[in-house]
Order: sequence, then structure tokens, then C-alpha cells
Amino acid sequence: MSARGINFLDRWLAENLPSLVGADVISVGKATEKLFYGAQRQGIDGAEVAEGAGGSIYEAILDAIVHYQTPGITD
Repeated sequence: MSARGINFLDRWLAENLPSLVGADVISVGKATEKLFYGAQRQGIDGAEVAEGAGGSIYEAILDAIVHYQTPGITD
């Protein structure tokens, strides 16, 4: 598993997840494209990021949105 891909995915989610909360499927698809573009700009192959996500970037982003908790707010 690519540590570089995992690290990129973790950083990207930390930076972008708050703006994606409540996103629809089209927005998640666009976010997936944005993530791959960002990885490519840093010289990270999309396959490395997908491997770090367990195979599906789309599902990883969607899962992160579903499980996202606003910082400072607890149940």
C-alpha cells in the first residue's frame, strides 16, 4: 500500500471534507475528479491514491462525508 497515496488522501479529506458535508452524488463525483487532479499535480498516480482508499475514491469520500462530525460538536 502506498504511504504517499494514503497521506495525500488523508490531507485532501481534512482540507476539503467540511465543504462537502451534505453533498449530492454529482458533487461527490466532482470532488473525486478534483482529488485525482490534485494528486496528479503533486506527481502522485491515481492508482496510488485509490490503493490507499481501499479501491474506490468515490466510496472513500462518500464514507468520510457520512461519518464526518463537525469539530467541537458532540452527540
